[in-house]
Formats: sequence, C-alpha cells, structure tokens
Amino acid sequence: MDKDINNFALIGVAGYIAPRHLKAIKDTNNCLVAALDKSDSVGILDSFFPNAVFFTEFERFDRHLEMLRRREPENAAQYVSICSPNYLHDAHCRFALRIGANAICEKPVVLNPWNIDALEEVEQEFGKKIYTVLQLRLHPEIVALKEKVDKHSPDSPYDIDLTYITARGRWYAYSWKGDEEKSGGVATNIGVHFFDMLSWIFGRPVKSVVHYKRPDVMAGYLELSNARVRWFLSLRFEDLPPEVAEKGKRSYRCIKINGKPFDFTDGFQDLHTRVYENILEGNGFGLEDSRAGIEIVYNIRQATVTPNIGEKHPLCPAD
Repeated sequence: MDKDINNFALIGVAGYIAPRHLKAIKDTNNCLVAALDKSDSVGILDSFFPNAVFFTEFERFDRHLEMLRRREPENAAQYVSICSPNYLHDAHCRFALRIGANAICEKPVVLNPWNIDALEEVEQEFGKKIYTVLQLRLHPEIVALKEKVDKHSPDSPYDIDLTYITARGRWYAYSWKGDEEKSGGVATNIGVHFFDMLSWIFGRPVKSVVHYKRPDVMAGYLELSNARVRWFLSLRFEDLPPEVAEKGKRSYRCIKINGKPFDFTDGFQDLHTRVYENILEGNGFGLEDSRAGIEIVYNIRQATVTPNIGEKHPLCPAD
C-alpha cells in the first residue's frame, strides 16, 4: 500500500448517507479495506471499492480489523467512518479508537451532551481523534454569511425563520429513525445540522422553547446570543408549500434573516469530500465543535410544550 494512502473502514455502508462517505474516501485517493452493515444490500461498493472486505456481523468485522492491526499493519485502518444509527455512534467511536484508528462520525456524533465528555476521555486515553461531519460549515454561502455577521453585528439580534420539511413515507415510523430513543427524534435527526450552523454563526444558545411537538413535526423558538430563531421541522408531505409539492419535490428548506431569504440551495456537491480533505490535512471538526448543536437538540427533546403565539413559527400547526 502506498505510504500516502490512508486505509479506511466503514460502519453502516448500506445506509442512506454512506455513498457520500464512499465518494469522499475515493475522491481523496484513499482506500476502503473493510465495511460493515447488518443489511447485505451493499452493491454500492461495486462503484467505489469492490475489493473491500464486507461483514454483516460486528464481531467478525472487529476481528478482521484487529488482525490487520497486529499482523498486516500496512493494511490496518487509520480511520473508521461511522454511518450507523444515531444511538450507536458513541459506541462505534470508542471502537475506532480502541483499534488505533481515528473516527469520522456522521451527525449527531452523540445524542446527549455528557456523552461528549466521555468520548473526550477516550480520545485522551488512546491518543486518537473523533471528527464529526458538520458539512454546512464548509458551504461557501454559509461561510460568507458567518464572515459578514462576525464583521457587522447589528445593534439588535437578527430575526430568523428556519423551515425544513422533508416528506418521509410510512416506513420512517417503523425504522430506527422513528424511534426517539434511537434517533433523537425529528429535531435531532433532521434538524441538528441547521441548529449547529445557526449557533456557529450567531452564538451559543440562551433560551429554547418548544411550541409544538409530535413524532413527525416540531416547532419552537430558539434564542442565540445574537439571534432570535423561529423554527419549524416536519416529515409530513402536507406541510410542503403547494408550489413545491406540485413539482413533485419532497423537500423544502428556507431560512429568512430579518425577513430576507438566505439562499444556499446550491453548493452542496462534494461537501463530504471537503470534510474529509480538512481532516486529512490535520484540521476537521472535533467533539467540542459539536457541543452547542448537541445541547440544543437535547434540550428540545426534553422540553415541555409551551404555546406562545408571539414566538410561534408561521407554519406551526394550530392546537
């Protein structure tokens, strides 16, 4: 193996997000030596790494990577990419570090804020890093917005409306994503990237109120140190704007800042590759970078619903 090529292993290769990680590994001229998923529908590997060893059982995957570490160090994994269900992320991060690899973990890296503290102790113990995928921080328009806010903070906080609707079918409720204990619920599973992005730009959370809460839709108010955010998240097709649904689209994202739309529709291509490039260059987003976003979605998950029409998002359903 070329000394400049890093070896990767990937957990959750049959999942929705895994192809972006496979592409990022390939785009950065690295190698996937092993992959794991309890599902064997992994034909996607043929397009990227057909020679990767594949496992459906964690124990055999573990044994194989340990064998490489001890007997074939030139083929040992330096990185483990984690695309498993949310509730397994922290366990799989610990596994990566224990076999002498760094971890690259999809969002959310953990479900609870105190899990970050525990993983930081594991980092210190093994001398390896846990990186998290916060790709919106690398989006050109979002980077430009942060630079603008950092230079020109107004006298009063920004007023922001966040709307994200991604219509999901009946299968969703029966999968791990529909189980709040496993996914963290709607705010965590589809909202954590946006909450991370907003806290990165506008400062740490000050106040959080939940106005509406169901397994498939949530709405609330989030106050950051430099912004007031009304947010609405939904998995329901009927919440899509008519002009979006009529075009056959099943997702809609909109952010308004002081009443003006902030358009970042384009520029999502290759963001995972950018994340990998940053990590391989010695940068990347670590555990502390993820803390504010994890705290926000945790507090939303624990909150009692508090109706308040003055702060409700315009799309919040009537009680």
